[in-house]
Amino acid sequence: MLFFALLFLAASVHADKIRDLAQVAGVRSNQLIGYGLVVGLDGSGDQTTQAPFTTQSLENMLQQFGITVPANVRPQLKNAAAVTVTAQLPPFAKPGQAIDVTVASIGNAKSIRGGELLMTPLRGADGNVYAMAQGSVVVGGISAQGKSGSSVQVNISASGRVPNGATVERSVASSFGQGGDLVLNLNTPDFTTAARIAEAVNRAYGAGTAQPVDGGSVAVRGPADPAQRVSWLGMIQALEVQPGDAPARVVVNSRTGTVVIGSEVKVSAAAVAHGSIQVTISEQPQVSQPAPFSRGGQTVVVPSSSVQVSEDGAHMFKFGPGASLDSIVRAVNQVGASPTDLISILQALKQAGALHAELVVI
Repeated sequence: MLFFALLFLAASVHADKIRDLAQVAGVRSNQLIGYGLVVGLDGSGDQTTQAPFTTQSLENMLQQFGITVPANVRPQLKNAAAVTVTAQLPPFAKPGQAIDVTVASIGNAKSIRGGELLMTPLRGADGNVYAMAQGSVVVGGISAQGKSGSSVQVNISASGRVPNGATVERSVASSFGQGGDLVLNLNTPDFTTAARIAEAVNRAYGAGTAQPVDGGSVAVRGPADPAQRVSWLGMIQALEVQPGDAPARVVVNSRTGTVVIGSEVKVSAAAVAHGSIQVTISEQPQVSQPAPFSRGGQTVVVPSSSVQVSEDGAHMFKFGPGASLDSIVRAVNQVGASPTDLISILQALKQAGALHAELVVI
């Protein structure tokens, strides 16, 4: 019986690998951006009268090929669009490797579907070119418009991606190959998780191998040889650690009405009454005419307004001391409160001091 009890306890403990809880300091991606042209569009490109930079960019490109556009000629293009090109340069990316790029119109192009991105240099924050992008744009949206003005659109057709559309030309120097301790930065800072990561490493590879620096970082002693550091870090990232309990937090998105309540949220004893007030205003203009055979009378329109106020759903429910997430959800569902009502209830509980959690409004 004791053996089966230990097996059940071990299965009920949730553990994650260190690679899912922390990242290695200095190992990060870098943002790249560039400006380019997408050509070959089916009349859905920029209107050059409203986006003159598209024509200017095309003229500058033609000059590089020895073609000069007369100064008094303004090409009216409909099959070209000015775009921004962005990409993420992964860590340890080497010259010759391919990465995906995202293309988005910055003019008034209706769609870049079927277009071809011309060669575009991608620069980093330091101004250096790290990749060159070119290729066919893949668009997931579609739009169509008739002569009468009616239109239909599915998703966004003014932006797309070029899979493997950029080639890395320069690598970014990393401090990983240098000597010294390796630092693991936690994705979610937590003192308990940092202490448990250090304990797991020390238990597996000896005391003093790892020590927590603060609630968000753990320093790990590593070998000086870069090859040994790679295998050493791989073994450390494979260790399993039980993370600390998530903080009691309620996240509210007032724009979409989304409410996320953590499992550790508790509510003190409180009684809540919540109802909705509806105001209805209706206008029924009436026509007033003068009496028959009267002189000087005029027919006028007299406004007639009707205002009604009604209050619906005035329910009251009570939370016991230390009410859990299940009690909160059950009570709110019983009264049929909408997400908007739930946001108001949570804000009122926080102001009353009955909500023992951090209320985050995004």
